[in-house]
Amino acid sequence: MKVPRTPWNRFPDVIISTQEQAVKHHPAYPAAKQGDGRAAYCLVKENQQKEAVVQVRQLIGQRTPVLVPVHALEKNGVNAIPEAMASRLENLLDLAIDTEIVQINAVGHTGSDGFHRLANQALFDGIVRRDMEYFLVDDFVGQGGTLANLKGHIETNGGCVIGAVVLTGKPFSARLALSGEQLSELRSKHGQELEDWWYDRFGYPFDCLTQSEARYLARTPDAGRIRDQIAQAQQTGDRLPDARLSRDKASPPPPNEDKNG
Repeated sequence: MKVPRTPWNRFPDVIISTQEQAVKHHPAYPAAKQGDGRAAYCLVKENQQKEAVVQVRQLIGQRTPVLVPVHALEKNGVNAIPEAMASRLENLLDLAIDTEIVQINAVGHTGSDGFHRLANQALFDGIVRRDMEYFLVDDFVGQGGTLANLKGHIETNGGCVIGAVVLTGKPFSARLALSGEQLSELRSKHGQELEDWWYDRFGYPFDCLTQSEARYLARTPDAGRIRDQIAQAQQTGDRLPDARLSRDKASPPPPNEDKNG
């Protein structure tokens, strides 16, 4: 599975809107993950802190990027949370939403381990406007691979991604851009042979990994275990051929009421 990824170039930390437990324990969360737009809007409205919106506004400055919500097909439906977040930010920040870029496979990341996430990566398709600036929106950041791959799709097709915001995630996952220290540790531990194998399998070198992905691999005892775990996870991965076919299964969020934040 070849995945387009692009250099990080001082990519800013992902803006995390609220704590993970507040989101996952919210009564609307299960329905929102399964495509209920009203549940997703309720979840976002009650958890997207004003400070996060201010951070997005400060990051974009005078620019007007297009919001790109991750349109992800879960096992039980299309995750409606990113679209609800984007809808709210559209009104609060007077920005447009892209509706053409979508995830085209189902990867079943929710509740999965690190090797499953690395082995079964999100793929994207859709028209990218050359020289347009984009801002990514997702419900959760873990290892950051989905955001990295969405960024890669946009930038290899001529767009520019200037930042990302999620509803929740681990604080240490906010940093996507791989540090030189973490890259050196990974290469020193597992060597060039594993990086060559990785490039042949996924289509990008180690320096396009996220900080969390590289840390996860560096903590794995040896290169043989990485290859074995990746192969096993790919064999058991729950992927569908085209998630675009399920776009209409997610109900849209209700009209936005939050012009003033």
